Amino acid sequence: MRVLVDEAERVATALLTAAGAPLAHARIQADSLVGAELRGHPSHGLQRLPRLLDRIERHLADPKARGVLSWRRPGSLHVDGQQGLGPVIAFAAIDTLLERVDDTGIALASVGNSNHLGMLALYVEAVARAGKICIALSTSEALVHPFGGTRAMLGTNPIAIGTPTGGEPFVLDLATSLVSMGKIHDHALRAAPLPKGWALDDEGQPTTNAERAKRGSIAPFGGAKGYGLGLALELLVASLVGSAFAPDVHGTLDSEHVANKGDVFIIIDPDHAQTSRMANYLDAIRLSPATDAERPVSVPGDGARRRRLAALEYGFGVNDNLWRSLTERLDQTSPPLHQELSS
Repeated sequence: MRVLVDEAERVATALLTAAGAPLAHARIQADSLVGAELRGHPSHGLQRLPRLLDRIERHLADPKARGVLSWRRPGSLHVDGQQGLGPVIAFAAIDTLLERVDDTGIALASVGNSNHLGMLALYVEAVARAGKICIALSTSEALVHPFGGTRAMLGTNPIAIGTPTGGEPFVLDLATSLVSMGKIHDHALRAAPLPKGWALDDEGQPTTNAERAKRGSIAPFGGAKGYGLGLALELLVASLVGSAFAPDVHGTLDSEHVANKGDVFIIIDPDHAQTSRMANYLDAIRLSPATDAERPVSVPGDGARRRRLAALEYGFGVNDNLWRSLTERLDQTSPPLHQELSS
């Protein structure tokens, strides 16, 4: 079914508020979930909300936490997320870095003890719109098998880069796995088969069954190259945050464990005279000859931007069972809260 953006944000915000989140925190978290839906990534969207609400109910996530932020060096910020909502803690760190980076030129935040971030593109895009470059990294449970291996040993370990361009920001967001585990869960939710080559089952055999893939492992993108990059990011984040390595990480895909992955944000004050020229360069790439005249060349972020504009006008598709479960859960909350957030 199709859901309008305002309705999706209202439902998500109401459920989070009913679970104990301050309204400002609920809106930040809801914006993250709905923002992923708008960009065509339901794997990081509303399907994450029931698990997050369960984590709050089981005291594995603290919706009131703001995190403890402390400068270890002039450009190095340490963040204890206090098991807070991932987007709330992340934006607190980002805002603090933005206050510092004009003086230091570059500033880094290492974030631990915080819940799932969601789609990294949302963070780097926000920083790029503020005129700065941002690199965001995160780790996860062991979900990816090494190149040539059959057992999950690495996280999906996404990286996102955003930079101002003088026009729309350039935004790249990718996992070092072939796909995210959230996308596997999305296929399982829809009982849709996986494309061949995405995953192995728990016996190390290729599978197109999403439920079996959830118990198995995902392929690294690009074979040995994706494996090498994913491993490098695993080591980088763990060394900066002090977080666990993938086989010992929990809490982003379950409702039983405290989240112990790591996140890193790097913000750089760019040469603004140079960034003002980037829009022309990106347009030149878009206008370069395409292999298919019906499909012009695009740059990373173009598709997500188009999907977002369409979804803002027409809404976006949500699994019927998921939406029904969310609205039924909302109906069980306090009517005054329901009314207040509807107004």
